[in-house]
Amino acid sequence: MAAPQSSDSNPSASGTGSFTFGRTLLWPAAAAGLGLLMIFNSFGTAEDNKPLTAPSVAAPAPAAAPPAPSAAVSPSPTGLFMPRSNPTKLQIPSIAVNAPFTPLTIGASGHLNAPPPHDTNLVGWYKGGVTPGERGAAIVAGHVDTTTGPAVFLQLQFVKQGATVDITRADGSVATFKVDSVEKFSKASFPNDLVYADTPNAQLRLITCGGTYDRKAKDYKDNVVVFAHLDSTKHP
Repeated sequence: MAAPQSSDSNPSASGTGSFTFGRTLLWPAAAAGLGLLMIFNSFGTAEDNKPLTAPSVAAPAPAAAPPAPSAAVSPSPTGLFMPRSNPTKLQIPSIAVNAPFTPLTIGASGHLNAPPPHDTNLVGWYKGGVTPGERGAAIVAGHVDTTTGPAVFLQLQFVKQGATVDITRADGSVATFKVDSVEKFSKASFPNDLVYADTPNAQLRLITCGGTYDRKAKDYKDNVVVFAHLDSTKHP
């Protein structure tokens, strides 16, 4: 599953939505193309000429990437993690999210395909990356809205530090993540290394669109990214 190489020195090109290939050697090559997702395959209202439910957010982030969240870097490869098992359900109680997963793949263009645009209660996970709970940074992406109405991650920007994110997995286990921070980045200067870098412990990134809606481009200018770490597990 080859992906085009980025023109810059970062593991992925500017944009968002790429995935950390946590335990494999595919990460340096594949991330270059995956990083273009939010630019070319927006998790927003890409088909309409106006947003249906534009998020209420502050001005776009400055070009320089903000300091790394506390969970973005770990001093050692130790910590809680789980064996591989595909995610089946995402729950974020604080914003009333309860949604099934769909696997995401790389399309013919070399970019990661977005979840179906007309299913407003569905989140996507790149099936070639680590599963949520495995050692590494699992990436979950969803629409903020679509042409049919508000979508699953409409309220993602309002998640608070310390909130929990529960992911039920195919083996019956539940991975519970605790939110470390919620950041908003300009798509024009997206900090790929911060968001997509491999991690020595089990982490999670939740990504959607946000910020100002560009009517001409039919896309949001920013991305909202939730950084979280694995806090506890439940097994059947």
